[in-house]
Amino acid sequence: MTTRTIVVVGGTSGIGLELSRSLVARGDRVALTGRHHAKAAAIAADVGPGASGVAVDISEPATIAGALAAIEGPVHGLVLAAIERDANTIRDYDMVRAQRLITLKLVGYTETVHTLLDRLEPSGGTGIVLFGGRAKDMPYPGSTTVSTINGGVEGLVNTLAHELAPIRVNALHPGIIGDSPFWSAKPAGVLDQYRTRTPGGELATMADVVGAVQFLLDNRGVSGTSVYVDRGWRLT
Repeated sequence: MTTRTIVVVGGTSGIGLELSRSLVARGDRVALTGRHHAKAAAIAADVGPGASGVAVDISEPATIAGALAAIEGPVHGLVLAAIERDANTIRDYDMVRAQRLITLKLVGYTETVHTLLDRLEPSGGTGIVLFGGRAKDMPYPGSTTVSTINGGVEGLVNTLAHELAPIRVNALHPGIIGDSPFWSAKPAGVLDQYRTRTPGGELATMADVVGAVQFLLDNRGVSGTSVYVDRGWRLT
């Protein structure tokens, strides 16, 4: 089997880092990105000889093409996992924070795909995975920006799946990921409240998300689809 090259944008921490480790462990080459070159290079060295680090800040879309110029094709998979969190209520609305997050996830994601299109292998074996989130249809106070952009990710997947075929494009929407750095730092009582809202009383894990991303990268029969990794939270 030919070794594949996967680009993981946002691969220096959290779920993106766990995904990068898993892909290298199974034999893929991974170009993982972070905002700072030294950090990305150091983390890539720790992940293993199949990984390389690239510095790119997708909240600055005009810099993306230059930053990704060093990535050589063919590229067989692209995962856009870079996110920022923003609690931004209407009463205290911060336009600057909102604009940054909208730019990062909608314009930045799109420009990254555009930039790498000349290197993405044009076949059904190539998968693109965009990270959204459950806030798109399970909002909470302060989630206006996050809910809006995660809904936008779903719309973006639909258009890209049409335009880029036979390349496959899908979205992954994680729920509460109990062992992720963000959620595992919460007080135990906070997570217990979320556990009671899932069938079976357990939260999804980073391994669950990694497995779902690998499925979307690999399965030639899936495109234009949103996958929810939340242990059935939406049922309650």
